Amino acid sequence: MGFIKTKYDLGFTGLEDMFKDEKELRESRLPRIHDIPIELIDDFPNHPFKVRDDEDMKELVESIKERGVITPITLRPKDDGRYEIISGHRRKRACEIAGLSFVRADVREMTRDEAIILMVESNLHRSVILPSEKAFSYKMRLEAIKSQRQKTDLSSVPMAQKAKTSREQLGEIVGESQDNVRRYIRLTELIPELLERVDKNQIALRPAVELSYLTKEEQKLVNEKISEFDCTPSHDQAIRMRKDSGNGILTPEKIEEIIREIKPNQKEKVHIDLDKIRAIIPGMPIDKAESYVLQALEYYRKHVLAPKQTSR
Repeated sequence: MGFIKTKYDLGFTGLEDMFKDEKELRESRLPRIHDIPIELIDDFPNHPFKVRDDEDMKELVESIKERGVITPITLRPKDDGRYEIISGHRRKRACEIAGLSFVRADVREMTRDEAIILMVESNLHRSVILPSEKAFSYKMRLEAIKSQRQKTDLSSVPMAQKAKTSREQLGEIVGESQDNVRRYIRLTELIPELLERVDKNQIALRPAVELSYLTKEEQKLVNEKISEFDCTPSHDQAIRMRKDSGNGILTPEKIEEIIREIKPNQKEKVHIDLDKIRAIIPGMPIDKAESYVLQALEYYRKHVLAPKQTSR
């Protein structure tokens, strides 16, 4: 006959618990994952990553309806009893569309700097990140790094790390050169209309950086002329506009003159709205869009046009 081992709670404090204060003891005994009412959850302030109700969102909604939220969102408690999303804005939105009242969440106590760092890093794995999203997330991340460095005793940091600037440190984290980090952060100085053109690949990064040094009124004029003449400034033209702006001689007439110049080796171009491509192929990376369009046209030539010409 076997013996049944019974575990009795004798009320003794475990060795690990002896070194915890009352608050830590309470928190350690709570389950890590909670069901939090969606109505108590707020978005992260100035969240730089866009949440789109696109095809990817529809798929996520269907997945949540079938299997629930597989990966809990990450929240930070607020002083008013509400919660702030650190990671999971798309999942929370999908739960709202699916008609759910609660969402599974990992609730963590974090400082503002810690929250910013986790929020940015948890979104950088996305397959498609727009230049504007990089711009504002890099800026927030850089400010958090600087804040943390000010609070850290640098005497305990190795000399090699001390020599690194905050921008170099951020570049290593996100896989960009510090020059590219600087360029993306400069995009935050663009007016929304020009920044949207960068997101749509109508203006390249370097000319956009030069335009960011213009005044807001000058940027508005540049955007108007781009729309009027259906052409965007080259890097060289943007540099000249920045120089003229610094010298106080960038008039509306000067902007129009520069915009309308025929660029070296200028060719006719067809601009296709990237959002229209993504409506057909969700999640299309910017750098793959041209290749996909050319392949589709080649398929059309071989399998649609060629048979028609042969049958004549």
